[in-house]
Amino acid sequence: MTIGVPRERRVDEHRVGLTPAAIELLVAHGWVCLVEKDAGQGAGFANVEYERAGARIVYSGEELYGRARLIAKVTQPTPEEANWLQDGTVLMGFLHLAVGRRDLVDALLAKQVTAVAYEIVQHDDGKQPVLAALSHMAGLMAPQVAGTLLQSDRGGKGILLSGVPGVPPAEVAILGAGTFGTAATRAFLGLGASVYVLDQDIERLHRLQDSVGLGRHVVTMVAHPNNIRKMLKFADVFVGAIQVPGTRSKVVVTREMVRAMKPRSVIMDIAIDQGGCVETSRPTTHRDPTFVAEDVIHYCVPNMTSVVARSATHALTNASWPYVFGVAEHGISGALATVAGLRRGAVTHDGHVVNAALAAHLGLPEVAL
Repeated sequence: MTIGVPRERRVDEHRVGLTPAAIELLVAHGWVCLVEKDAGQGAGFANVEYERAGARIVYSGEELYGRARLIAKVTQPTPEEANWLQDGTVLMGFLHLAVGRRDLVDALLAKQVTAVAYEIVQHDDGKQPVLAALSHMAGLMAPQVAGTLLQSDRGGKGILLSGVPGVPPAEVAILGAGTFGTAATRAFLGLGASVYVLDQDIERLHRLQDSVGLGRHVVTMVAHPNNIRKMLKFADVFVGAIQVPGTRSKVVVTREMVRAMKPRSVIMDIAIDQGGCVETSRPTTHRDPTFVAEDVIHYCVPNMTSVVARSATHALTNASWPYVFGVAEHGISGALATVAGLRRGAVTHDGHVVNAALAAHLGLPEVAL
């Protein structure tokens, strides 16, 4: 099998689908690996590193898509890349098709592309290993982003997250006690912020409290509308981190709730890659990461970990490696049957939508694998 790693073409996307170390392992097993020129530049991986690993450097995206049968990406293909895809190609990456352009899905179906969405690869125990890797990293990043946005020179309230003796710390509310929420909670607590976490799942709140430890206090609450409304009224930072695999996020924070927040507070809508959980949210970019709505600063960058591209690429490769290797080793049909979790990550195959949530969202029939 010929495996291709293209240069990412979306705005401010600096990550790359595979590291040189992963390429070296694939080449050692006898597979041909193509890497587009400068694909790893944003993550600090030079072309020569990929060449030393055994990759062949190609000089255009069209050539790479034309020759490779397994494409290892980070993000959703652009319309141009969708046109370059060949019939029967296997496409792997964070695809978020439920919030993307319908014509991308139509192209995948017309070309009988097997698309594997990393964000919904899921094992029988409910764990989502690829999504979890970058969600954990984004959670650790959350305090540094929030702390910057609270600065007066960024339009914020001029609050130090940790506070100082005689001055209370920032009040941080996190909606969602999953991988991101847990990592963010620990990171905010580590800086001395007061943290409140809301989730509908009591067991998740128990696990979060246990992971934080008895020596560090976090307030946990059930995520019903009254509690969410209560938190928003006094939170200096509100972080929305809910996720439903394979479909659009539900809007749980209304414009009315945002309007009730204190002026120059901060909203970080981490669910924006799945449509967002705050009514006033819209996607932003790293070069223009915020906007103000209802006198509240909104940060809605979908590819948050792209600015730590080297670390993120290593984390992504570590997590996605079993699935990339499995497809290369067994072919897509064999891998779907044998590689744990991969089957749930498939969204299109042989011209059909094979994911129930996506099919329902698009109003298309689901064909079971």
